[in-house]
Amino acid sequence: MTSVAFEKTLLNASELASALARMADAMASELKNDDAVFLAGIPTRGVPLAKRLARELAVRGVECDCGSVDISMYRDDLGMREGISPLQNTELPVDLDRRTLVLVDDVQHTGRTARAAIEAVLAFGRPRRICLAVLVDRGGRELPIRPDFTGTQLSVAPNVRVRVRLAESDNGEEGAFAS
Repeated sequence: MTSVAFEKTLLNASELASALARMADAMASELKNDDAVFLAGIPTRGVPLAKRLARELAVRGVECDCGSVDISMYRDDLGMREGISPLQNTELPVDLDRRTLVLVDDVQHTGRTARAAIEAVLAFGRPRRICLAVLVDRGGRELPIRPDFTGTQLSVAPNVRVRVRLAESDNGEEGAFAS
C-alpha cells in the first residue's frame, strides 16, 4: 500500500506538462526583452521546476541562468512548524542588481513562502525586478502576494493540502494531488 491512498489526482502528468508549457509561454512573452534573467527555485520542488522552465524558455528564445534560494531562516512560522526544515543551498548570482529574478515554486497558497523568498533574495542584493512563477495557484491568500506567472489555478477547500510530485524528486511520479 502506498502513502497516496487518500489522495485525489488534480493534475496528471500530461496536464502538469501542459501547465508548465503555458507558464513558459507567458514567461517568454514577458521576459523576452530582459537582458539578464535568473530563475531561483524555492526548495524542494521549485528547484527542478526552475530547471525545467529554463530549458523551456531557451526553446522559446529566452536565455536564463538558474539557481535556488533557501527560505528556511526567513519563514514567519518557525515556532509553529513541526521541526525545522534542513537548510538548503542558496545559489544566486553575485550581481543581482541588473537582473530580473524569477522566484519559482510548485504551489502558491497563503503567500508566506513567497514573502520569505523575497526577503531571502533581498538579503543578497537588490534585483532590478522580482517576479513569481508558480505551477499551481490554489488560492487562500493570507498576504497580498500573487504570482506573475501561473501554470494552473485550482479551487480547493482551505483544509486540503495540494502536493506536486515531479519525476526528479519523487521517483518518476508526476502530477498534482490533494489530500
